[in-house]
Amino acid sequence: MNYSQLAKDICDKIGGIENIAFITNCATRLRLNFKDDSKINLEEIKQIPGVIGAVYKGGQYQFIIGTDVAHVKAEIEKLGPITDIKQEPSANKRKFDQLLDIFAGIFTPIVPALTGAGMLKALLTVLTFFSLVSKESQTYYILNFIADATFYFLPILVGFSAATKLKCNPYLAAVIGAVLLHPNLSALNAAGDPVALFGIPVTLVNYASSVIPIILAVVLMKYVEPFADRISPKPIKFLSKPLITILIVAPVTLIVLGPLGYLVGTGIASIANFLNESIPWLVPTLMGAFMPLLVLTGMHWSFTPIILQSYASFGYEAVMGPGSFVSNICQGAASLAVAVKTKDKELKQIASSAGITALLGVTEPALFGVTLKQKKILYCVIIGGAVGGLYAGINGVVRYTSGTPGLLSFAIFIGENPMNIVNAFISAGIGFVITFALTFFMGYKEELKQQSVEALNKKIEISSPLTGEAVALSNVNDATFANEIMGKGIAIIPSEGKVTSPFNGRVLTAFITGHAIGLIDENGVELLIHVGIDTVRLDGKYFNMKVKDGDLVKKGDVLLEFDAEAIKAEGYDLITPVIVTNSKEFVNIKGLEKPNVTQDDMIIEIL
Repeated sequence: MNYSQLAKDICDKIGGIENIAFITNCATRLRLNFKDDSKINLEEIKQIPGVIGAVYKGGQYQFIIGTDVAHVKAEIEKLGPITDIKQEPSANKRKFDQLLDIFAGIFTPIVPALTGAGMLKALLTVLTFFSLVSKESQTYYILNFIADATFYFLPILVGFSAATKLKCNPYLAAVIGAVLLHPNLSALNAAGDPVALFGIPVTLVNYASSVIPIILAVVLMKYVEPFADRISPKPIKFLSKPLITILIVAPVTLIVLGPLGYLVGTGIASIANFLNESIPWLVPTLMGAFMPLLVLTGMHWSFTPIILQSYASFGYEAVMGPGSFVSNICQGAASLAVAVKTKDKELKQIASSAGITALLGVTEPALFGVTLKQKKILYCVIIGGAVGGLYAGINGVVRYTSGTPGLLSFAIFIGENPMNIVNAFISAGIGFVITFALTFFMGYKEELKQQSVEALNKKIEISSPLTGEAVALSNVNDATFANEIMGKGIAIIPSEGKVTSPFNGRVLTAFITGHAIGLIDENGVELLIHVGIDTVRLDGKYFNMKVKDGDLVKKGDVLLEFDAEAIKAEGYDLITPVIVTNSKEFVNIKGLEKPNVTQDDMIIEIL
């Protein structure tokens, strides 16, 4: 893979490096937020060689690259500086999406530490299981506390990561995490005597391996830091701001947020343990079945605090480990079944590679490259995962340490019960056989790509959504539009501040900032109307969106209104690109330049 070329190809399709507001990566995905989402065409990005898939989930754009993702991210960062803008990238997100985005942003960066420590503990388990290392030896003692360090000091890691995500000082957050783990606080806790701070009783708990208390502390810090900044005199702000922040956040955390977070965490862990003891088959069955959908939506990150708290409270977890192990194996089985059956050489190569990767624990290439291509394949994975998860649940399979569930990390299931690892493999084997058989005989069908003569000869006419002058896209002072990277079309220089629907159809995306709208008509034409250049920076000022996502519209319906003169006075160019974003699905698209157009005039002809 040419990482440099792939990075350039991605940047060409997202409006350039300057449109990136935030970028990070997990094991296989680039995770990005953009300054102007209207410049992002996921269908175009999916066509880039080297990109397995692209989705918008959990409040972020996610480009699935594979295990080479870190190299691609590094090449993107070499192309220029990545700077945020004043408004938050989450401005267009629902509250639930924002929450998922926060969880992903907090835990994604620390996954390598958790995985490394978890696999070291698993390795130690294997070494002691085969009597290669004695639990009484100093070697075991040292390697064990090396592995435990990540989990013990988790509040510091989570605090730093949470502060980075929430845009407050990560080093001060790490200090608060260290306060929760300070030996003196541990000594007070061990002594068991009443403790008070400023005369207020302090509830002493063990914060080692906890995550919720420090997250609550960082949320508080997000509001305290700006307050400290406002009240601090400029000459001594560099001294007073961190002092005020620590003096407020640390005591409030020790007195209120820490004990509260501890109670919430242990309560959630207790509920999970109750389900595991009273209905042991339920959670592994559901996880085995629906893990692909959780990964697809990014919702799997929301279980991380529960899993970590379960490790801290019970020494194992049964919420995600058993079910995800079966599900990963099932995705590998489905991909390998497709690889065996298909006659498409390119798909055979993709499916073979994705299948092996999924068996080892990394499922995104299989999920986006194979499983989601045909619904029946996904159903086969769900059925196999459910049956395998049911077996795992009935037999009480648990995961003893962190690690991506797969064949390489089998040791995460080795513990006090010698049958745990055996039942884990049996459950995975059941899932593999069922999924492979269903996919091979029922799930996968070769698709023949063809277009009828009637479809090829059909002409579609798009009317102007604005009154004004129709000019070629090359006149737009934005390379993304001018070079037709987003798609072919036309541009309108508006003479009045009103956008109407050019056809009967549906609203795909009504941007909350009001500067752009995406539509789809009855023929499948996807149209983007982008009022002005860089007008996203106005953050909705001077725009009035009249519709919402999913609304059905008729030709001539008013979609949005804007104050043209006020926008011009702010220094923005009002030229409005009208783009067919799925241009590649059509034979020819022609924009018609006209000096004067109204909402009844045709401006785009599609064949």
